[in-house]
Amino acid sequence: MNTKINSLLLVLLTSFALLAFTSGNPQQKEKSQDKNKEKTTPAKDSKDPKETKDSKDKTKTAAIPKTDTIAVKEIQVVKETDTLQIDPNSKLKVYKKNAHASYYHHKFNGRRTASGKRFDNNKYTAAHKKLPFGTLVKVTNEANGKSVIVEITDRGPFSKVREIDLTKRAFMDIASNKKSGMVIVKIEVVEEPK
Repeated sequence: MNTKINSLLLVLLTSFALLAFTSGNPQQKEKSQDKNKEKTTPAKDSKDPKETKDSKDKTKTAAIPKTDTIAVKEIQVVKETDTLQIDPNSKLKVYKKNAHASYYHHKFNGRRTASGKRFDNNKYTAAHKKLPFGTLVKVTNEANGKSVIVEITDRGPFSKVREIDLTKRAFMDIASNKKSGMVIVKIEVVEEPK
């Protein structure tokens, strides 16, 4: 999918560059037309005024360059997400409703988590006080119904008020207000089919 998007963007950028190159700068064209006028101005001792007028008209029409235009079709790009996928036959068991969820600060990026994995704020992982490492959890924002599947890889949050810490990417996927630091969520544990 990324290669298709990259090749499409390359074609669009090339088209725009070609269009800009062929159309040129209108001010420079006017200056070059003025220079052409000076060069083609007939001598003062010309006897026929009609000839001088005709020659000026010819330079005006001849100096207008014709350019080809390129029509660019607007293409809607679908955002590709790499959220964790679950088996459609999986069951969801409600773990907690009206739970407070927050997200990690960027300063934790690259540090080791309690499970031993490196923390990445662009992945779909989370920290929970009790759930086992590797547990897949569906976190749903109760205000807007948006949900995300995350894997428990760390311990925390170390606050009595908050129940789960999400990566910033997972948090922003479900948040209604991108400037908020906490949302009320429903936490469901994904139970794999046997």
